[in-house]
Amino acid sequence: FMHSETFEQYELTAEQVDDAWKYLKDGMKCTVMLFNGNPLTMTPPIHVELLVTQCEPGAKGDTATNVTKLVTVETGAEFSVPGFIKEGNVLKIDTRTGEYVERVSN
Repeated sequence: FMHSETFEQYELTAEQVDDAWKYLKDGMKCTVMLFNGNPLTMTPPIHVELLVTQCEPGAKGDTATNVTKLVTVETGAEFSVPGFIKEGNVLKIDTRTGEYVERVSN
């Protein structure tokens, strides 16, 4: 991680990043908590936009039902989303809950 103003770089362990790896993309602004100049934790933005790279095909009628399916996004993480979501869509995901918020683009 690099400080956006001083360009100072910080290395965090997998334990410090925890489940936030699911949301991390290059250039993303995150909050890193420091103690005596050493990173303790990292928090991603509340909402992130991620590209769907893989998904199960939807069934007919998915637009009118509450059917959900798993998709894989550009970070390699999987999320449960409405059945109408397709590969190539960009999704807004809430990083606090890991839940789908909305489709940003087709």
